[in-house]
Amino acid sequence: MHNLALALHQRGARVTGSDDEIFEPARTRLAAAGILPAAEGWFADKVHAGLSAVIVGMHARPDNPELLRAQELGLKVYSFPEYIYEASKDKQRVVIGGSHGKTSITALILHVLRFHGRKFDYAVGAQLAGFDLMVQLTDDAPIIIIEGDEYLSSPIDRRPKFHLYQHHIGVISGISWDHINVFPTEEIYREQFEIFARQTPKAGVLIYDRDDEQTQLVAVPSNPDVTYVGYGPHENVIRDGRTFLITKKDEEVPIQVFGEHNLRNISAAKEVCKQLGIKGKDFYKAVATFKGAARRLELVQEGATSVVYKDFAHAPSKLRATATAFKRQFPQRRLVACLELHTFSSLNPDFLPQYAHCFDAPDVAVVYFNPHVLAHKRLPPLAPEAVAAAFARPDLKVFTDSRALADFLHAQQWASTNLLLMTSGTFDGLDLNQLAAEVTG
Repeated sequence: MHNLALALHQRGARVTGSDDEIFEPARTRLAAAGILPAAEGWFADKVHAGLSAVIVGMHARPDNPELLRAQELGLKVYSFPEYIYEASKDKQRVVIGGSHGKTSITALILHVLRFHGRKFDYAVGAQLAGFDLMVQLTDDAPIIIIEGDEYLSSPIDRRPKFHLYQHHIGVISGISWDHINVFPTEEIYREQFEIFARQTPKAGVLIYDRDDEQTQLVAVPSNPDVTYVGYGPHENVIRDGRTFLITKKDEEVPIQVFGEHNLRNISAAKEVCKQLGIKGKDFYKAVATFKGAARRLELVQEGATSVVYKDFAHAPSKLRATATAFKRQFPQRRLVACLELHTFSSLNPDFLPQYAHCFDAPDVAVVYFNPHVLAHKRLPPLAPEAVAAAFARPDLKVFTDSRALADFLHAQQWASTNLLLMTSGTFDGLDLNQLAAEVTG
């Protein structure tokens, strides 16, 4: 939301806003632009009849006093995705959906387009290297690339975000049940992607992972007016811990990311770029310089015989893919992998069985969670033994105290050993830089 505010401010609009908590980097960035609210909280008198519109974020409540005042005045109220669509109605819209990989695929496409000097707008869910904002809206860009989140749009609009963008080119990178708090069954969750697939318009394109079983169920070529494009992992070879793409001309292109999931992401991005007029040789030239999206399998530090990576991962499918990729990339090295359970789904006892055998690849597997987070999310207490049982790995190490976790990791022998840290949180303040220095030193 703060990125949208900054994008509109840059465009010349007068932007004001409110929030009950404003964290970094939003606080500093809003202050630098001169649009940081004078005080945190909700103030109904800020909302008046002279406003063109109100854009409401997902985490406001339906009884928010400013929202109620806007409704009382009959003002136009947009959710985030509604406004993005409104601002891009006259553009070609590319929407990247899927339970995993959508940020990386979006980042790849943006990188390639920028590398070749193409004009484009975008809305993406992570800060990307070389991009000041996560949202850009201009008058002259003919296309917009949107990361299509399946979560709900706003407190008063319970539709998934990616249903509102009305794509011309759509991508489904894979389907793995998530957001159990709003999609209580796998069938209900999968249905959201079925709707997305059916929204592909006449002369539109639907690009999908042809090997994903759940995706196969929704990306059925049923509309003769739609082009369906299936993809798999890009052909490749791994040598000395480095991955090379193999082109149709049997040329090798070195890349800076690795793992089958990233090879699938590259294939998806290549198919999108092809639809946007980027030739194969130009795609490879650009992708060779792609370093990955922030917090998505991101290198923290590298030593002579060890590397430390962190990944914004919590879903079972992503956990399995990332850990397996590490073992294949560095087969001669031991792998210590540590996962923080932090999201509502990952901490929900009804969802935990989805993690069975997802963490089998690491030599040492560690799970951490903070009991206070459970209380904050109004979830029942979780016993470490229940977590170990859900992962179906008897030697799984489970910690609920960050200091004990830190002591365990510091005590490991790190010669010829890699460390993988996976979380959408922070391991409650674990000093990753100090830890990485020990691992790689």
